[in-house]
Amino acid sequence: MFNNIEIMQTAQAMARHAVARQTLVARNVANADTPGYRARDMPDFAETYRASQGGTALRATRPGHLEYGADSAAAARAIDTRTEAAPNGNTVSIEDEMVKAAELRQQHDMAMAIYGKARDILRASLGRGQ
Repeated sequence: MFNNIEIMQTAQAMARHAVARQTLVARNVANADTPGYRARDMPDFAETYRASQGGTALRATRPGHLEYGADSAAAARAIDTRTEAAPNGNTVSIEDEMVKAAELRQQHDMAMAIYGKARDILRASLGRGQ
């Protein structure tokens, strides 16, 4: 019964996406000096969520609420980033990767906060308090 609560599933998906993307960022940083290495990244969570077949579809509550086309959705797979290559052919920018890492930590923290608040609301609704 409680396995199908949409907010819980969305929060879990957000956390998993942040972890998967953080893995790519760590791999990019680890290969920052590897000649010919191409930096990899994933689309952000919103694009990945829209493109997922197994996820819950987003719903518009009023006209113009969610404006996106089907062609804007991207698959949840690693993609090459389009940055200028160093003389050795490497495209990793440590500065960009550090900014991504900070953003991903915030996204993961937000997902965990959403999950925790949803859990607290569920407990309160069952009369068990916090």
